[in-house]
Amino acid sequence: MAKLLILNGPNLNMLGKREPGIYGTATLQDIQSRCEEQAASHGLDVDFRQSNHEGELVTWIQEAMDTGSGADAAAIIINAAALTHTSVALHDAIRLAGLPMIEVHISNVYQREEFRHKSFLSGIAEGVICGFGVNSYVLAIDAMAGILKTGK
Repeated sequence: MAKLLILNGPNLNMLGKREPGIYGTATLQDIQSRCEEQAASHGLDVDFRQSNHEGELVTWIQEAMDTGSGADAAAIIINAAALTHTSVALHDAIRLAGLPMIEVHISNVYQREEFRHKSFLSGIAEGVICGFGVNSYVLAIDAMAGILKTGK
């Protein structure tokens, strides 16, 4: 069964408490459950992780490309949170991994502060899904399932 590595960046562990007017009331555990259910409907497995540390996310991405590690993945879905707008290291790790990647955001970053409009990840992503709340993850899983089946 192909595995999706779903990564979540800084402060996403605070979902449900953090700015519910922007991010809603779902917790990260709620999102993980929805992702596992949606992935299973496509015959996919999920490795769902969150870190507040850039280096840990980079390490997980590097491990995802190592087919002997047990952490290998067929694709990456990432909500890098604030690191989206600052991390060349995440950009480089994802490029090195060579896996299809979809960038996800719960909020519509283009309706927010100007600094959130720049992403270091969008240019190397298969696509970007933002502004659909928790459903952004579900939509990303559906899109990635199609990519994995067709190669497009």
